[in-house]
Amino acid sequence: MSLLNKFKNGLSKTRQFVTESFNRVAAGLGVFDEDFLDELEMILIQADCGVEVSTKLVDSIRDRIRADGKVDREYILDNLKRDMLNILGTKPFQPNFDHLHVVFMVGVNGTGKTTTAGKIAWQFQKQGVKCMLAAGDTFRAAAIDQLKVWGERANVPVIANTLGSDPASVVFDAMQSAKARNIDLLIVDTAGRLHNKPNLMNEMAKMRRVAAREGEAVGAIIQSLLVLDATTGQNAVIQARSFNEVTSLDGLIITKLDGNAKGGIALAVADEMEIPLVYAGLGEGIDDLAPFDPRLFVDSLLPEV
Repeated sequence: MSLLNKFKNGLSKTRQFVTESFNRVAAGLGVFDEDFLDELEMILIQADCGVEVSTKLVDSIRDRIRADGKVDREYILDNLKRDMLNILGTKPFQPNFDHLHVVFMVGVNGTGKTTTAGKIAWQFQKQGVKCMLAAGDTFRAAAIDQLKVWGERANVPVIANTLGSDPASVVFDAMQSAKARNIDLLIVDTAGRLHNKPNLMNEMAKMRRVAAREGEAVGAIIQSLLVLDATTGQNAVIQARSFNEVTSLDGLIITKLDGNAKGGIALAVADEMEIPLVYAGLGEGIDDLAPFDPRLFVDSLLPEV
């Protein structure tokens, strides 16, 4: 399946909602006037683009209509697409494998961190990159077992410790093993945590310190990717903002974009944060985690002209 079709399939619920709503309003009003623009703003809000983003997009179209005097379906959709792309300006996740690259998967419970870690390892392993997974979520037995299953599927080693052990000790063991085996990419799964729980945030900081200390001799690069669940709507924006206030984030991953008609959340998050969107979770399959492509995302979100 092509990457475009993956995006279209993953965003089909959102696309269907936006297309049906757009066509219904256009047919009902018969003209693309102020009333239509007000309805378009509501459509975007209901698709979880957020009030601020939706207002910004529609105000931009309104200003261009006044300046150009043009108003038709093609003109509105073309300008909407252009403005969305400006919001979604991003860059791909391209680790530098000249040195050991360590990636921490962080976020609240239930966003899909463990699954996402396994899928990223599988993708890079297929490209010939030597990968390793570390089970830094020592609070849930299921998380450790789940990561081991992903390790088997991706054919990568998994470093794990006993349930309830210090996650920083897992990171220490993983760093030692990664250096000994000349691993290129070490992905550390972490427990779900809330930004307002100081003990959990301090634990995450400790894990990063251990990785930085143990990786200093080999010039290891340490990064954190925040995993967000699209089905939580505007809560994803709040989570991204809050995590960014207490820890260094290098990229955002939005999962479960196929789960409902709220795919516009990617625009709300991108507009709020100056952090690149690096992956989109478009389904449950092992190959349904796609590098975030703004153009494919927008083409899959909006109705055809």
